[in-house]
Amino acid sequence: MLYYEDTIKKMLPKTYLRKYVAHEIYIALTHFKNLEPMMDKYVYNDGTTKDLMSLTGTIPVMFGDKTYNIPVCLWIEESYPQTAPICYVRPTREMVVIKGKYISNNGEVLLPYLEEWKNGECDLVSLLQVMVAMFGDFPPVCMQPELEQSSCWLQFQRHAEVLWKTDGSLHLYLSREDDQPPQQENETNC
Repeated sequence: MLYYEDTIKKMLPKTYLRKYVAHEIYIALTHFKNLEPMMDKYVYNDGTTKDLMSLTGTIPVMFGDKTYNIPVCLWIEESYPQTAPICYVRPTREMVVIKGKYISNNGEVLLPYLEEWKNGECDLVSLLQVMVAMFGDFPPVCMQPELEQSSCWLQFQRHAEVLWKTDGSLHLYLSREDDQPPQQENETNC
């Protein structure tokens, strides 16, 4: 979706430097077209929440000879541009976060660029460019190993045996490791 600066400016609460932030977001969107600005609730580590502007979507990252769309979210606080955005990779259900030098367990991006943020020298476009470059060297996410649920279900069905007891109750037994059905217990032992 095409966003104009005025539209972005109207989305921002008055506590932001609205004209400046809207322009920064607009420029970022011209370079990274798969990002979308939105106001959303951000939950801080202490549990408090705040409505913040975010850029959510994917950024194209070259790894090897292929381009991958890495899902990210940049949270822009009211103090921006004095403070750096809070950045996360947002893996889909099929992905897992790869904890590493620049990524925490929960997907927070921990780049030196963010730690050394300087108002007037750093901006959203350069931050996104640094993320693209770093993620090309150190991928932040990968696809989960394929655990085909359907084959697991079939395997479960193949190894399961339903036994009826004389009292009408139903019991599910899994077969033993040697693929033999379980020995039915003597009724007097139950």
